[in-house]
Amino acid sequence: MPPRKGDELERPTLDTIAHELGVSRATVSNAYNRPDQLSAALRERILAAAAALGYAGPHPAARTLRTGRAGAVGVLLCDRLSYAFSDPAAVLFLDGLAEVLEPEGVGLLILPGMEAAGPVPELVQAAVVDGLVTYCLPDDDPALVAARERGLPLVLVDHGGRRGEATVRVDDPGGGTGIIRHLLDLGHTRLAIVCYELGPGRRQGLAGADRLRTIAFDGTRERLGGYRTALAAAGLDWPTTPIYECDHNGRQPGREAAAELLGGRRRPTAIVAMSDELAMGVLEAAHDTGLEVPRHLSVVGYDDTPGAAVTTPPLTTVRQPLRTKGEQAGRRLLALRDGRPVGRSRRLPTEVVVRASTAPPRRAR
Repeated sequence: MPPRKGDELERPTLDTIAHELGVSRATVSNAYNRPDQLSAALRERILAAAAALGYAGPHPAARTLRTGRAGAVGVLLCDRLSYAFSDPAAVLFLDGLAEVLEPEGVGLLILPGMEAAGPVPELVQAAVVDGLVTYCLPDDDPALVAARERGLPLVLVDHGGRRGEATVRVDDPGGGTGIIRHLLDLGHTRLAIVCYELGPGRRQGLAGADRLRTIAFDGTRERLGGYRTALAAAGLDWPTTPIYECDHNGRQPGREAAAELLGGRRRPTAIVAMSDELAMGVLEAAHDTGLEVPRHLSVVGYDDTPGAAVTTPPLTTVRQPLRTKGEQAGRRLLALRDGRPVGRSRRLPTEVVVRASTAPPRRAR
């Protein structure tokens, strides 16, 4: 039975187990922290005694103080926790990150955000982690400020860092330019853009000039910049191109955006969605309104998540190496943690993947 102090149950400690077995406190500690220092029989006897006494093991914070390692990396999101498990692009990124960290005995502590902003700064400051990875945080977000103040190894993903900070990004300008050029080469000149949130404060509707001047996400600025570069090179007017902002990255917001864009007097012949999830919503809206894709409307996405190849019709999109992005972030984080040389900035390539959702506009046939 666990020892009692007066009438109250006293929490067992390493000393309690050592006294029970007649061994040193260090020997009991080794059973948890350095099992290679003990015989299998002795370690089994210590763990059995600990279980009988109700000892749950060393306190995580105490273990961190002894070893100097927490055994976890904090991942800062700008969306709700459900996003990490439901958004295909986020899932692939986290899978790549975990694949690199897991063999090193490092887990993930996911710190979700809310309303297109990062986690509560106090949670970032209190997280017991060996390093931090930010994923698509807005510029100057308080959570990003808190992450920098921690002084821990830090890797920024889909965000331009300060001088000397480790970053992992993709060629969003090139990807944006490439997908617009594909549509222009087909003969499209009436395009509309469906994008996810441009900054904190969720909005659903056409984005005006003021909103577009204050985009808070670095990757979004670069992707839209690629679109703009390609349209300008073709002599098309960027300010008159409809840009519909969705309140989050999902099929339903994309569906609502496309329904409004397709209901106007000057219907676009092509819709450029900033993600595959939004593009899938656009495909649903086209079906709802009786439009055939690509006969009446061309649709493109971005990411090339697994579902893009099996939509009806299969989706033309921009492929970014989502899993590789996670792997690169993990490798840089481990190198920073271990004091090894690391390339501070990495820009990964994108590729336009042409499938059946795009074709020349009907008037050009």
